[in-house]
Amino acid sequence: MTTGPTAPDRSPARSTRAWTTRLFVVGILLAAVNLRPAITSLGALLADVRDGLGMSGSVAGLLTSVPPLCFAVFGVMAPRLARRFGPPAVVCAGMVAITAGLLIRPYAGGTAGFLAGSALALMGIAVSNVLMPVIVKRWFPDRVGSMTGLYSMALAAGTAIAAAVTVPMTDALGGGWQTGLVVWAALAAAAVLPWVPLVRDRGPAAPADGTRARAEQERPALRITRSRTAWALAVFFGLQATAAYITMGWMAQIFRDAGVSAGTAGLLLAVTMVMGVPLAFVIPRVATRLPHQGPIVIVLGVCGLAGYAGLYLAPAAGAWAWALLLGVSNCAFPLALTMVGMRSRTGAGVAQLSAFAQSTGYLISIPGPLLVGVLYQSSGGWGVPILLMVVLMVPQMAVGWLAGRDRTVEDEVSPPA
Repeated sequence: MTTGPTAPDRSPARSTRAWTTRLFVVGILLAAVNLRPAITSLGALLADVRDGLGMSGSVAGLLTSVPPLCFAVFGVMAPRLARRFGPPAVVCAGMVAITAGLLIRPYAGGTAGFLAGSALALMGIAVSNVLMPVIVKRWFPDRVGSMTGLYSMALAAGTAIAAAVTVPMTDALGGGWQTGLVVWAALAAAAVLPWVPLVRDRGPAAPADGTRARAEQERPALRITRSRTAWALAVFFGLQATAAYITMGWMAQIFRDAGVSAGTAGLLLAVTMVMGVPLAFVIPRVATRLPHQGPIVIVLGVCGLAGYAGLYLAPAAGAWAWALLLGVSNCAFPLALTMVGMRSRTGAGVAQLSAFAQSTGYLISIPGPLLVGVLYQSSGGWGVPILLMVVLMVPQMAVGWLAGRDRTVEDEVSPPA
């Protein structure tokens, strides 16, 4: 007897897996969009916040250094929390913390309360920063490049949108700086929703009795600090973050001091940030197809060196070209995230590597923007600070080349005996 074509598998288990996968995609994208507005919306309204809270200049300067410090301190906790509660539960809690922090800080009634609310939001961002590569590796092992690209693109879009629309949105709503900051809590609250049904999801493809999931959770931690690849990736992460924070904090001022109008300088900075949206999707996909990611590191570094040279020699004449080149160079961030997912074989290893690379990297990045300000003030110009940026780009390219080699941290270290 002839049989017709096989009917598609529409079993409940298959439908549930497909639904869960779509929910993870939505959750990852919404979480990524919320990982920077708490910072860039504040940057747009910092002068109003200072006036409203009577904040001193030194406290305001400290406030701009708080994000990388919180990322370093709180990010270390993420792997332990993920082992105990599962990555989706921790990311869900992170989105709740961002929402609560954004709701609290504008109305906390003083500088101390504002700092506490900011720290709560940054704590949620820190653990989510670390666990995003873990979730991509564990739930999308065959699509690390494309999912990291989507996540990085959403993160870049959230960064740029918050920087661009916070001030006009505040004016349109007819409120003060509190309104302009608290409105971002609604976006963070929306990001909580897709994670709630995923809280108990411990990972795909586990046997019914959970043996595989338990085996990974109980596997001894790697001696991550003994891995040269882990250190190379951490230093690369730190130096690219340094370059990004310097660009975000000072590039507009460089253009203004060169005679560019304030409006155009802001637009140039926006162009630099927006460059990360399409490239953050493309670069991870290309990176996962290459056995060695070092060549991408070199291309991005050369773009950075060319942009810095332009800022030094003709900042106003070639302003648009330098903004584009530095926007390309800053896409070392999605490349670093992609390499985190590629440099370990297991979800637990990625969690350790992500926490180590990001926490160490953000600590490395803290002095950079402050040092640029000191050098600018002491030298009376931008020549010496730009030279510092050039000098830092050289080791960034070197350690990025080492981090891009085709190996994993498990090849270099073993769990403690």
